[in-house]
Amino acid sequence: MSLLACAPSGASAQSPGGASDDATRVDTVYRPGGPVDVASTLRPLQRGTGDPAFQVVGPVVWLALRTPRGPASVAIRQAGGTIAVSAWGAGSAWAVEHAPDLLGRGDDWSDLDVSGHAFLAAARHRQPGLRLLRTNTVVAMLVPAIMEQKVTSRQAWRAWRYLLRRHGTPAPGPAPDGMAVPPTAEEWATIPSWEWHRAGIEPGRSATVMRAVRVAPALERTLALGRGGAVVSARLQSVPGIGRWTAAETAQRSHGDPDSPSVGDFHVPALVGWALTGAPVDDDGMLELLEPWSGHRERIVRLIGGSGFRKPAFGPRLTIQDHRFH
Repeated sequence: MSLLACAPSGASAQSPGGASDDATRVDTVYRPGGPVDVASTLRPLQRGTGDPAFQVVGPVVWLALRTPRGPASVAIRQAGGTIAVSAWGAGSAWAVEHAPDLLGRGDDWSDLDVSGHAFLAAARHRQPGLRLLRTNTVVAMLVPAIMEQKVTSRQAWRAWRYLLRRHGTPAPGPAPDGMAVPPTAEEWATIPSWEWHRAGIEPGRSATVMRAVRVAPALERTLALGRGGAVVSARLQSVPGIGRWTAAETAQRSHGDPDSPSVGDFHVPALVGWALTGAPVDDDGMLELLEPWSGHRERIVRLIGGSGFRKPAFGPRLTIQDHRFH
């Protein structure tokens, strides 16, 4: 695995779409040394259709990232065995430096053996380029996970769009129109209560965000502990209002945790059960089914999710609550 030609470009540099851009652009070419499916690997970062921080334009995946050094727009294009990355904005150099982690560097599947399960063996064969990403940003992944607590994805994504459009930073450089970089921890803390209400986030979840951003430096330091694990989960859950599900959803993205299935999710246990046994299971049943692949349990969930398998469309539905009017 290697990074090639990582350097700032001048004013005459061309964007992935062919337009001239400013001197804040930084480019690199990442050679992963094995297959990487960019779209599948980055998909967990997308918070629904119309996400202001994630867009796909033709062959280019665009991300609007909040980095420790400032906002960045990142364009990622796959070209055979290499991946071209361009970034703009104050955080461009940081974004390019950490782009390989975003694209699965360090995510080692070599000792995952699914040969004894026909469905998983076929799913792995069809997805050789699937990797677990690592953003190296904790609060940026934690805040949207908090928004997704106890509501449907559609509700949470609507709130995410509203708050980013109102309180995010316009994505720098030639990013597609409407893209926005999420707020900093300090900026999340200044959003007034009525804006959370208008977004459909009730006081319980917004209060959890406030508690989390107040201890943002401590949460970011968990990145030094590696790719997740029990200690990282416990430290995330030390913030009141953050439970096992939210910690897992965060660590999957921020740390690249390969063993953090989303316990407490409305859909995941049933999906795992139907895929592996042909019947739904609860959280305990999911963990029992995944136990043979301990250390890789999130990888198994991602293989199932990316396989195209869909559980039967019947059963109870989650009641939608609109917290904007309560």
